[in-house]
Amino acid sequence: MSFLSSDPATRVAFTRRLAVASLVGLIAVGLAWELWLAPLREGGSWWAIKVLPLALPLAGLLKNRMYTYRWVSLLVWLYFTEGVVRATSGESGLSTLMAVLQTLLCITLFVACALHVRLRLRAAGPEAVAADVAAANAAAERAVAREP
Repeated sequence: MSFLSSDPATRVAFTRRLAVASLVGLIAVGLAWELWLAPLREGGSWWAIKVLPLALPLAGLLKNRMYTYRWVSLLVWLYFTEGVVRATSGESGLSTLMAVLQTLLCITLFVACALHVRLRLRAAGPEAVAADVAAANAAAERAVAREP
């Protein structure tokens, strides 16, 4: 079962597994980094709570919700930025390694989410894409209508 398979369902399933694995990896790296391996302060750091926003989309990815894949692909850039900044800030060797690992996991998660959305929409056909665009437009109109 490879991503290079011509079967669209296989590709979608692969990107889903890759996205979930990357998200779980980001959570694990964030906790291990701030609690045990290289915390900012001795004995663990409150920075471990940074993984809480990552725990929220896990249920949506496991339930295969398209909307979750979309907003996770935006959320992940905050963690990417943190990883790049901490990788280049001259911290200890282990902290730099964890930052690089976080950065790589963020890139993997973004690519997996973007491919997943694209492949699912392509497999669904033009009617599904039109319905998706209509739903997004309706949500935007509702949001504008609520503004004072």
